[in-house]
Amino acid sequence: MAFLRSSVSKLRSRLGQQSSLRDSVRWLQTQTSSDLDLHSQLKELIPEQQERLKKLKAEHGKVQLGNITVDMVIGGMRGMTGLLWETSLLDPDEGIRFRGLSIPECQKVLPAAKPGGEPLPEGLLWLLLTGKVPSKEQVDALSSELRSRAKVPDYVFKAIDALPVGAHPMTQFATGVMALQVKSEFSKAYDKGIPKSKYWEPTYEDSLSLIAQVPVVASYVYRRIYKDGKIIPVDDSLDYGANFAHLLGFDDHKMQELMRLYVTIHSDHEGGNVSAHTGHLVASALSDPYLSFAAALNGLAGPLHGLANQEVLLWIKSVVDECGENITTEQLKDYIWKTLNSGKVVPGFGHGVLRKTDPRYTCQREFALKHMPDDPLFQLVSKLYDVVPPILTELGKVKNPWPNVDAHSGVLLNHFGLTEARYFTVLFGVSRSIGIGSQLIWDRALGLPLERPKSVTMESLESYCKKAAS
Repeated sequence: MAFLRSSVSKLRSRLGQQSSLRDSVRWLQTQTSSDLDLHSQLKELIPEQQERLKKLKAEHGKVQLGNITVDMVIGGMRGMTGLLWETSLLDPDEGIRFRGLSIPECQKVLPAAKPGGEPLPEGLLWLLLTGKVPSKEQVDALSSELRSRAKVPDYVFKAIDALPVGAHPMTQFATGVMALQVKSEFSKAYDKGIPKSKYWEPTYEDSLSLIAQVPVVASYVYRRIYKDGKIIPVDDSLDYGANFAHLLGFDDHKMQELMRLYVTIHSDHEGGNVSAHTGHLVASALSDPYLSFAAALNGLAGPLHGLANQEVLLWIKSVVDECGENITTEQLKDYIWKTLNSGKVVPGFGHGVLRKTDPRYTCQREFALKHMPDDPLFQLVSKLYDVVPPILTELGKVKNPWPNVDAHSGVLLNHFGLTEARYFTVLFGVSRSIGIGSQLIWDRALGLPLERPKSVTMESLESYCKKAAS
């Protein structure tokens, strides 16, 4: 941003001296050629961050971050601080911050396709990788680079075609990602004996190509299952989010705006969630980004993670099927208690870390209020926000009764024509490629080691606790 402000200042000065705006723009372009290239930016940043990590380890390596309890060990390591994840941080009260910026802040400062529009996912990718808010010119350059990388070999489609059409969309998507791995630059470089200090460069190549290719693979899965199977080509005039909507077969500008927002807010959620952690874990064995991301997708496909967004819309539609669109508050309360008393959960509410309403829910609600305030399912979601938290609080078993990101996304997609709930997790997966890919580049740049936590048996825990008590 400092460079951009300086360039603008110089441009204004030159505009006062020259009569030709074209000459001034050409001058600015010559000054920013290296700054428009993301790889060049990283090449400057990485040595600084490597030294920062060395200093942190040398000066503070023995500082304790907390105490591990038996509950944490048995409870899936919940609450343990045990991962370095540079691209985002999740605060229990404020929600996700991308390189220190909240979602509302990102919506204000990241470049949009048009003034007042939703942030472009490419802008978030630049932010996650560099820690800097990009200019519109930098984002446009990155958009162009991603489009140039969005080429998928025919054998990827053939690998997907080998599966039954009725296979779950996530199965087909993960299969396509695995097929993309054949051309991994990291795998080739490692086989040739690349120095460890340069691991980040082929990881960068793979990650950028992966991010560019997954919308093409994902859209093929969608059109194979639900449409005519015809591939829609990438449109060189569109940005990443708009192109993804286009590839799926949706060219409405509001759907394009929704996809920009959707991809941006679903991209990253620090490193402890199943998909992010899995990608980081698998990559720590020096598996390439394609293998690592495919593993992450398999974690995302679980009903306690990414699959939840399909469950929410299906549950909301079950409410409408039983009670009608004009359901009263009392009817809704009865249905919720019926759901809970049957041993099921109300999908879309609660979160493993957050203790307030998910900001990703809030920005989607604002989008709905702006673009589809009269949609019946949106109005039902609004009623759920008023009714569900008090019931979950009364139940006394839920630490966070507030809605999460999944409580809203399906209703938005449904409104604009993407009604196939089983496909929703694939959208989540495309988005998550940006966060996981960004972090994998930094994993290799910082030389992070093989991840290998210690496990224990119940017998060893019992023995330890007996000794501690005595």
